[in-house]
Amino acid sequence: MKKASKIVTVGLCPSWDTVCRFDGIEWGEHKLVDSATCRPAGKALNISRALAWTGRKNVAAGLWGRDDYEQMKKAMRELRGLVTVKMTAVEGGTRRNVTLVDTAGDREMHLRFPCGLASAKALIKLGADLKAIVKKGDICVLAGLMPESKLFGRVVRIVRDCSGRGGRIVVDTYGEALRRIVDTQLAWMINPNVAELRELLGEDVADRPASLARASRRLLDKVEIVLISRGKKGAVVVTSEGAWQGRCVGRGRVQSTVGCGDYLLGGFLKGLIESSNAGSALKIALKVATAKAWGWTEEKTWAQAQRQIQIDVSVSKPI
Repeated sequence: MKKASKIVTVGLCPSWDTVCRFDGIEWGEHKLVDSATCRPAGKALNISRALAWTGRKNVAAGLWGRDDYEQMKKAMRELRGLVTVKMTAVEGGTRRNVTLVDTAGDREMHLRFPCGLASAKALIKLGADLKAIVKKGDICVLAGLMPESKLFGRVVRIVRDCSGRGGRIVVDTYGEALRRIVDTQLAWMINPNVAELRELLGEDVADRPASLARASRRLLDKVEIVLISRGKKGAVVVTSEGAWQGRCVGRGRVQSTVGCGDYLLGGFLKGLIESSNAGSALKIALKVATAKAWGWTEEKTWAQAQRQIQIDVSVSKPI
């Protein structure tokens, strides 16, 4: 692909993500936490983190609460300047989500708060800020939970404005928001999981690579690339040039699945910029997502993960 000027991630409903890990826990227990992390997150920021871990610089834009804005900027310093923070500060505090991980029982619980920052006023301010950020050739990734439906019109306006300035729009959301943005035919790429693809198409598509590829081809008159996350089964990518399926063929212990889909997208964008080939990009994407699932993004470098994680990618023939 033609070299992108930069990647800009945009989150409208960001969060602080607190992850608490226990070596075994049951409902009703009072127990000390074995380990915990608390970081600025949300899908858009997770994608920024994924890119940074692989060494790819990017810009993090979107909304953030003024009450904890400085705390967020301080927390982002751990990314060594690879992520340039250009968030739009708006009234209020950023929501705080909690994930409980039982490492002994190999299970998780995700507690999510509703989006409270997005308002008409906030989206107008964000749209104005993005005019100075998103330029021709940039990849603009709109990711995560979207505000309530009465604000969708303003979200679509942001998409139109960024596309009109020459930005290539990547969308990673679901439901009505995804459908409305896809229907504008302004999205360059979308990244649904299997359930989200079924909802978008209104069809109970089988979770098989060939079936997913066949169904996704119906969207190619509206978007150029469809990247489908299949969780532990891997992923499928579909373009006008073909379809590819991939999965991890190595073994590792899954530490947490939180953010793995976001790391898949971040890795795919990195791979696509560097190789201009969707199949090669899918291989990079699955290595990054697998590293996240195995906890390697905290313990190892991208160079180490790239050497050690084994991924199989092949052409998928639609049926």
